[in-house]
Amino acid sequence: MSIPLLNYAPTTQNQRVEGYEVPNDDTPTIYRLSDATSDKDIDGIIWAAYRQIFSEHLIIASNRQKFLESQLRNRSINVRDFIRGLGKSEVYRTQVADINTNYRLVDITLKRFLGRAAYNKDEEIAWSIVIGTKGLHGFIDTLLDSQEYLQNFGDDIVPYQRRRYKDRPFNLVNPRYGSYWRDRMMLESFGGRSFYTARTSGVASKQEIRRVIPANFMDMAGKIITGERNYQRTVATVTSQIKDIKIPDNSREVGTPQPTVKPVAVALPYRYIPGSPRN
Repeated sequence: MSIPLLNYAPTTQNQRVEGYEVPNDDTPTIYRLSDATSDKDIDGIIWAAYRQIFSEHLIIASNRQKFLESQLRNRSINVRDFIRGLGKSEVYRTQVADINTNYRLVDITLKRFLGRAAYNKDEEIAWSIVIGTKGLHGFIDTLLDSQEYLQNFGDDIVPYQRRRYKDRPFNLVNPRYGSYWRDRMMLESFGGRSFYTARTSGVASKQEIRRVIPANFMDMAGKIITGERNYQRTVATVTSQIKDIKIPDNSREVGTPQPTVKPVAVALPYRYIPGSPRN
């Protein structure tokens, strides 16, 4: 028995509010299968789907889903089925799902399939439970069969980022993986050991360690390393400088007359104070 989706409170986002923006370059293009009248129109729909689901960095020839493309061209499937197939593809699993935590996978998938970011941490937790109980395919099915998806895109429209009027598109700011996966790969290359342990244990050679460090790291580290201070040399230098300094004798002999200060008459403005005696 699967756990039902937990309740979470939506927050106010752009797509939940009616807008009156004047159409401009940021206005999304709607790719609709019912409007396609030529092979060129179908190519545009396929390209838009790849760009939305796989993002910019995964649009390469080896990631094409030719079987799904053929079905869409023959109208054997609709756009929603095509999007479902891309989400369940091996490319999406290996290049997006497997290399991210469940929370980040939820955020990325909501942006690409529903056209919006996660409302809050509660929503990320709720969908993470769906991933844990139903798996990636069950998560994709739940999203595409949801009322939110059907109301906004239906069976005929390629998903898009809804009401984007500032910032860059989601597809340009979501890298393939985050620091979580990078750190995990580094630990695996070290065999579960930290960099310090691998460096000092002598098991891994210096060349093996350098291979898992970015090429510009050593150059960057060299620029921020402060020079060492030799305290023994500093003490010796200061001692040699002060040992020959002669302090002048400022003491006075006994009986030397002391200078005297004569009082000087000062006219204070007491006459301006009401009630004060006048001179």
